[in-house]
Amino acid sequence: MTNPSDADITRILNETRVIALVGASNKPARASFQVGTFLAKQGYKVIPVNPGQAGKQLFGQTVVSSLSDIDEAVDMVDVFRASEAVEEVVDEALAALDGLQTIWMQLGVENEAAAAKARAQGIEVVQDRCPKIEIPRLRVEKIR
Repeated sequence: MTNPSDADITRILNETRVIALVGASNKPARASFQVGTFLAKQGYKVIPVNPGQAGKQLFGQTVVSSLSDIDEAVDMVDVFRASEAVEEVVDEALAALDGLQTIWMQLGVENEAAAAKARAQGIEVVQDRCPKIEIPRLRVEKIR
């Protein structure tokens, strides 16, 4: 597994405005809730994706059932799913999200086949990292 350099991750985080968070939870103890809340406070628009919560509000947005239900440009898909489920997420993202720039897999999530598919379409891939950790570590400024 090869991740982008720190400089590239900084650039990705600076250029990203809209994030689809796959596996979003409304439970405050869950990492996906904590990361989504943090990202929203940093100024990102975080679109929560969770079929069991569709129609509810989370991170100031309406939860959608799937990536295919998003009707606006998305810069990054942040994946809170098991590694073996990532390929399905990437396939849907590639089919549904024109202009997607980054697939980000959370801590403990790696899928090289999915990463290769995304990279083949010109999409950057970050694996086994968390933006809630990377933003302060790299001193990325809040989105204005």
